Amino acid sequence: QVQLVESGGGLVQAGGSLRLSCAASGRTYSGYVMGWFRQAPGKEREFVAAISWSAGITNYADSVKGRFTISRDNAEKMVYLQMNSLKPEDTAVYYCAARRGPTTILTSDYDYWGQGTQVTVSS
Repeated sequence: QVQLVESGGGLVQAGGSLRLSCAASGRTYSGYVMGWFRQAPGKEREFVAAISWSAGITNYADSVKGRFTISRDNAEKMVYLQMNSLKPEDTAVYYCAARRGPTTILTSDYDYWGQGTQVTVSS
């Protein structure tokens, strides 16, 4: 099993930055992919970014390209989401997720989820 705990959410003004952290525990495998998703009120959960645990290959949703950066620290078993130039439309609960196999943007393909952390961007 893999346990994921997010932290770092909060309230920030438009144009500001936040760094989300995801602490992973339990057994993981080299083929695992770590992802960040978000869900705003009344909307479906959507893909934000993903990174392969071993090689560090990244993928981003078009809406966050150039603004968000996903990274990981293998030794500390941490995954990060650096969010810059935040916009009010980035407001959502952000979830850390993990899956076995290749990178995917589909929420249904991820096996493990954290509890979520709230990000609110004011105008």
